[in-house]
This record gives sequence, structure tokens and C-alpha cells, in this order.
Amino acid sequence: MKPNIVGFIFARGGSKGVLRKNLRLCAGKPLLAHAITAARQAEGVRRVVVSTEDPEIAEVARTWGAEVPFMRPAELARDDAPEWLAWRHAICALEQAGGQRLDVFLSVPATAPLRKAEDIDECLRALQTHDADVAITVTPARQHPSFNMVTVENGLARLMMPSGQAVVRRQQVSPAYNVTTVAYAARPEFILRANGLFEGKVAVAIVPEERAIDIDTELDLEIADFLLRRREGREPEGRTP
Repeated sequence: MKPNIVGFIFARGGSKGVLRKNLRLCAGKPLLAHAITAARQAEGVRRVVVSTEDPEIAEVARTWGAEVPFMRPAELARDDAPEWLAWRHAICALEQAGGQRLDVFLSVPATAPLRKAEDIDECLRALQTHDADVAITVTPARQHPSFNMVTVENGLARLMMPSGQAVVRRQQVSPAYNVTTVAYAARPEFILRANGLFEGKVAVAIVPEERAIDIDTELDLEIADFLLRRREGREPEGRTP
């Protein structure tokens, strides 16, 4: 019997860096819609559920083919509310609403619109292949904490994570990776008992940098819009042939 894999998209209404971020258009579609589409196309994902406290987001989610079987409590949608708690709430609320046990929890954040379904598939495979508690998506880092990343105190710099050896080239240190918001896959029981990702056995799926752009600022949104339109063979807005 195939595992019950449910894709969740956590989309609250408040956003300070980019106002109403989850509903902002990117290549003509709301960011939320890009996440829903990718999750629905991923292998083995039975349902796509949006967790939100915002009625407008809920309506847009349904329009693009996602379910909204419950609303997120307002206290779990504040700026200072850990998303981990929203994950826990979604697992419990869905199981209580449908009476069906969830085998694999999948989070597909709306803030990575350049992901492809194959990136989600790879994250799910990493979870199963390594029999891990959780799988994350990463991309190779351009900078390294033991080579060219520093902390600054009183105007003086120190290496963030000294390697303990004289390093003159990046190739001399172990590769470093950035955690992305492309996808997270986890065992529901791990989320319910742990307090964070790295308390368990963490598997990784490496995704290309160009598909891992995370929307935090208006500039990020402009870059993602340009790249998506180029990928789809459409001229970016504001540009003429």
C-alpha cells in the first residue's frame, strides 16, 4: 500500500518584507499557485493542503486546486510564531478532520516559485532512502564559513568557523550548503516529538541554485519573475524584443 503523503503549504496573511507575499504575482500567477502546482505534480502526493488564517488566501488556494480543510489559529500566524508549531497543528488538524493517519509530511513553501516537481520528488526519495526523520533541500553555498565568512565585533573581523588549518583556497575545505525553502519532508511523529529539524536524522536533496531562489524582498520577486518568464519562453514584463 502506498504511503499517505500530504503536501502542505503554510501561507499566512501577514508579511513585512513583501506585503501580502503569498498572493503576489510572479510570472502572472500568485506565489501560492506556483507551490500548489508543483506539489500536485509531485509523485505520490495524494493531497495538497493549505494552512492559513487568511480567508482570501484560502479562497485563492481552492481556486488553484488545493484543499483548505481547516483554518490556522491566529496565534500560529503571528510574525514571532515558530512555523514548527504550525506544522504540528496541521498534522493534528488534518488527522482529526479526516480520521486518516498521515505517513509522510511534506512542506512546500510558497516562497520558492522556481522549484520543479522533480525537486520535491528528490526530497521525498531522500527521506525514504536514508530512513531519515526529515529531509531538507540544499544548494551549494557560494561562501564558506571557514574561508570567507566573518563575524565583526568592535570593527574587527574573525572567521565565523575556523577550520583549524591554514586555508588559502576554497577547494581545501569541505563543501558547504545553504538550506533552501524548496521542500521539506518529514515523519509526522518526528515533528510531534521534536522541537526542530536538526534534532533528528536529516537527509538532504541537492537542488540547483537557480531553482532555489527564496522570496524575501521585492528584488527577489523581480528576479524570480524574470527567470520564470524566461524559462517559460515569455518576454519579461517591461522589456521589448
